[in-house]
Amino acid sequence: MLTILGFAMIATFLVLIMLKKMSPIAALVLIPALFCVFVGKGAKLGDYVIDGVTSLAPTAAMLMFAIVYFGVMIDVGLFDPIVRGILKFCKADPLRIVVGTALLAAIVSLDGDGSTTFMITVSAMYPLYKRLKMSLVVMTGVAAMANGVMNTLPWGGPTARAATALKLDASDIFVPMIPALAVGLLFVIALSYVLGRRERARLGTLTLDEVLVEEKQTETVLVGAGGSGDGKTSLRKGGSGSGSGSGSGSGSGADAAAAAAQDDEGDEDDDFQGLDPHRATLRPKLYWFNALLTVTLLTSMIMEWLPIPVLFLLGAALALSVNFPHIPDQKARLAAHADNVLNVSGMVFAAAVFTGVLQGTGMVDHMATWMVDVIPAGMGPHMALVTGVLSLPLTYFMSNDGFYFGVLPVLAEAGAAHGVSPLEMARASLVGQPLHMSSPLVPAVYVLVGMAKVEFGDHTRFVVKWAALTCLAILGAGILFGII
Repeated sequence: MLTILGFAMIATFLVLIMLKKMSPIAALVLIPALFCVFVGKGAKLGDYVIDGVTSLAPTAAMLMFAIVYFGVMIDVGLFDPIVRGILKFCKADPLRIVVGTALLAAIVSLDGDGSTTFMITVSAMYPLYKRLKMSLVVMTGVAAMANGVMNTLPWGGPTARAATALKLDASDIFVPMIPALAVGLLFVIALSYVLGRRERARLGTLTLDEVLVEEKQTETVLVGAGGSGDGKTSLRKGGSGSGSGSGSGSGSGADAAAAAAQDDEGDEDDDFQGLDPHRATLRPKLYWFNALLTVTLLTSMIMEWLPIPVLFLLGAALALSVNFPHIPDQKARLAAHADNVLNVSGMVFAAAVFTGVLQGTGMVDHMATWMVDVIPAGMGPHMALVTGVLSLPLTYFMSNDGFYFGVLPVLAEAGAAHGVSPLEMARASLVGQPLHMSSPLVPAVYVLVGMAKVEFGDHTRFVVKWAALTCLAILGAGILFGII
């Protein structure tokens, strides 16, 4: 009976969030609470939740302060020179542009938020793809795959979910996976090279006005297009009548932008608001301090000098204090990133209810026993490999919440019965992320295709095969290095 109820609880959870009848946070809390009553252990629900919250507090703290830290780093301009450098590197060569797209998406993905990554990447690269008549699905596909690999960062979501579901330390899962993930990222860059060569062969190495590759032009491309409605003018002027790149422009610039909006081609180059080079939060005099702080923080995380939550707590506090010494400014930065912080940390604490009920009632043990009986005996010792392969379709057809909180604990219990450690299972579960980021269940992918003006079906047809190969490259590297 517990086996049936366990699968019924998972299925109910998945169906409700996939049909968007409930938010993940609400479903993580209410569905297990209801099933806990069905099992007859409603009186113990409080104990299950408190135990779960206690164990998940470090993970929630890590996510909260990592989002704040990298949000502040983007605000103060840490990544602006990188973006400008990539645009200058791209010039008018399709091959360089595709490789630059992968590099830019990977770098901006450090903030752990897919929507932000896609907004900045498309804002910077779309004008180049459009004016050179390059394939826009190449841009969306490469950006999604690069972000998918980087999404495995501890503050990106999947690693934290795996750690939460199996009650493990996120650094124990992620740090050993770095070599395999590096192979995955190199595979995406190599793939972007191949795709770029295809585009170069199709289009040739085209030329734009030389002003496109100058420093001033590179900055204005980031602010947005507009201008007179002419494609070249849009790139040259960046949407401002005065050429200031601020995005507001003068009266004549606004009139020109309005006229451009009536022209189909001009409209497609409008309304980009990437890394505004004139935003008030920039701190150019503190650039090297912020760069050194970030390098030190990432080094400390890899070397495990302190627990990751402590590192990001200290880093966020130091970054805010130095870059924004006035309290009102600090409050403004915290408020700017509050939505992301609340959504992610709320999800973690809500998961305490789901995992607590699943384990406390004994459902997960009964389901694992059933799965052990179903899986051929010869595959038992290879459950990590099985999990890695299953992560491709399962994370594509269901949300990360459903897979990591509903399926992974069951697979981990089945693996434990054959001597496979939870850490191996957790690492294997990360393999499917490059494909997951193009799932129709991922809200960020709609930001990507929407800004790029690409049909979701076209994006899917293009990216699925390449993303699956990227996943398999990570899985193969993990097995080769003895990580999985």
